[in-house]
Amino acid sequence: MERTGDGSAGDADYARIGFGYADYRRPDPRIAAAILRELGDAYTVLNVGAGAGSYEPRDRDVTAVEPSATMRIQREAGLPRAIDATAEKLPFDDDAFDASLATFTVHQWADIDRGLAEMRRVTRGPVLVLSCDPKALDRFWLDEYAPEVIDTEAARYPAVEHIAEALGTNSRIIEVPIPLDCLDGFGEAYYGRPEALLDPGARQANSAWSFVGPLVARRFVRELGDELASGAWDAKYGDLRTQPEFEGSLRLIVGLR
Repeated sequence: MERTGDGSAGDADYARIGFGYADYRRPDPRIAAAILRELGDAYTVLNVGAGAGSYEPRDRDVTAVEPSATMRIQREAGLPRAIDATAEKLPFDDDAFDASLATFTVHQWADIDRGLAEMRRVTRGPVLVLSCDPKALDRFWLDEYAPEVIDTEAARYPAVEHIAEALGTNSRIIEVPIPLDCLDGFGEAYYGRPEALLDPGARQANSAWSFVGPLVARRFVRELGDELASGAWDAKYGDLRTQPEFEGSLRLIVGLR
């Protein structure tokens, strides 16, 4: 897959949709805690497809790789400068890092098997992949209002079992609950806050919306807005507004040697 003008190497063009991403996609501390538990005492950590720097542990020696210039310029002050490279061709020696990490990125790689093999090659210890289980995406009520978005995501996300197999026989798949007030604005983060998805910026921070076109977005806003105004959404899903966690599609795959 050819890289775009800003260097984006996957299927999404972050030169077009990436601005403002960091305003909506902030690391959630509870998801971050799940990642830190699996990193253990690893000190040197590689973050692949690092984006704006979400979930990079601040107390470790982190090396970040991000091909999109639009995403690299959104990294917070104090984070390491990201290297312009792709998962499929990491510019590091074998066993260079204690651990490696990839969050919300593998579904955009041109060659996931090669990218995962590269992460395994350069990592002495655990390889962590935070992704979504495509078989579980339709648990989210968005499937009723914008099934095209769910179908798009289900087609893009690799099976979590495939990721685990690629990382080796000593791998685990961990279900990660999504908190009601989740700070990281991926789609399911709004399971109990439907009004938030009426914000075009919130939708733009989820790349699947860039594949379905404006007609789908306009229909979604109209239909969800009408049902929120009439109370129809709350009649069906109102209990989610106070449900502390949602068991959705979020998974942490951990591969050990």
